Amino acid sequence: MESTVIRVSTGSKEAVHDLTAECERFAADHGGDGLLHLFVPHATAGIAIIELGAGSDDDLLAALGDLLPADDRWRHAHGSRGHGRSHVMPAVVPPHASVPVTGGRLALGTWQSIALVDLNVDNPDRQVRLSFLRG
Repeated sequence: MESTVIRVSTGSKEAVHDLTAECERFAADHGGDGLLHLFVPHATAGIAIIELGAGSDDDLLAALGDLLPADDRWRHAHGSRGHGRSHVMPAVVPPHASVPVTGGRLALGTWQSIALVDLNVDNPDRQVRLSFLRG
C-alpha cells in the first residue's frame, strides 16, 4: 500500500474543498488498478463525492446548515457558536471514502468530484491521508 498526507487550509468559513486533482495525481503516480482510500483524521471534517462547481457545494453547505444549525443547542459547546454541530457532521458526511482506480485513473462518474467538507471555522488546517491499495 502506498500512502501520503496532503494538507488543506479551509480558511475561516465553512468549506467544501475540491480534492479531485490531488487524488488524480496520486492515483496516476501509482498507476495500474486498485483502490484509492481517503481518510480525514479530524473529528470535525468529512469526505464527500459530489458534483462541484454547479452550485452543489453551496447546496451541501445549506443542507448541512438546515440539518445541523450553528446555534446554541449543542451540548459539546466549546469553540465558536454551534461548534458542537461540527462534531456531529462526520456521522452525516463520513471522514472517509474509497474510489476504484483503473489503469491509474479514478473511476468517478462524469460529474463526480472528491471534496473535503469542513464546518469547523475554528481549525482551518486539515490533513487528508490518501492510500492506494494495488489490485
